[in-house]
This record gives sequence, C-alpha cells and structure tokens, in this order.
Amino acid sequence: MIDGVVVKPLAVHPHVAEAGEAIQRPGFLMEVLRDDDRLLRRFGQTTFTVAYPGTIKAFHWHARQDDLWFVASGTVRVVLHDRRAGSPTQGQTDVLTAGVGDYKLIVIPVGVAHGYQVVGHEPVLLFYHTTESYDPKNPDEQRIAHNDPGIGFDWSA
Repeated sequence: MIDGVVVKPLAVHPHVAEAGEAIQRPGFLMEVLRDDDRLLRRFGQTTFTVAYPGTIKAFHWHARQDDLWFVASGTVRVVLHDRRAGSPTQGQTDVLTAGVGDYKLIVIPVGVAHGYQVVGHEPVLLFYHTTESYDPKNPDEQRIAHNDPGIGFDWSA
C-alpha cells in the first residue's frame, strides 16, 4: 500500500426487527467515520457526488488537503499513484475496489494522485470528506489526464 494511505473496512450491521417494528425489507446500519478513528487531521468539508456506469474521474491531486472517500452505492475501481518526491513508495500505483459488498473508507494523503472508474451497472454515490474547505479563488486541485503516460494506468483492463 502507498505510504500514508489508510483503508478502514466497515462493519455492516443488518437491521433486526425489534418489538413493535415491522420491517418490510431489512436494511442495514454502518458507522462510517468517527472522531476516535483519527483518520482526518482536521475536518474541512463533506462533498457528495454521483457518477454513472463507465465514468472515469481521474486523475487529480492536492497540495494541502487529504481526502477520505466513502462509496455508499455502486462499485468503483480506485486508482492511487504516489507522486511525492522522497516518499518510500514514490512512483507506486495501487488499485482498490470499494462500494456495495466491500464498504470501506480510503484516506488519500496530500500529494497522492487519485481517480476512480465506475464499474458495474449501478450509479455510484460517493461521499468524500476533506481536511480543507473548497476555495474557488484558490482551489487545491491539480489535474492529470486519465491516460497520463507517467502513471501509465490501463483503464480498459
């Protein structure tokens, strides 16, 4: 795993009918992010996005903020590339899946390029928490093409 990337598997607790409850279709409950996880250096904001099957959202990186991703619905292939000079994992690319049936939080540190591809036939609902609030006058986001030869990731595989 790329140095500084943290993956927290999430426990899914099926709903169980309690006295007086009528559950037509059992759901589940899951704790996603807790203050005692100590996964964020600080809280900046939470953002929600929807992406549709086949979409590739890649690549970008941040100079100031960490991202913490949670895929609530659908499935994504997450691609991380360590572009930090001097990092013990500099130049390393890691691939993770996340979403339905494989719920997790993924902490992406400053300087790690990241992107995702929606896989399967369902839309993806992605929440991401950041350590900085978005500033449209000074956005902390540097773009890299999804097919950048320096990363060399094959999205068709």
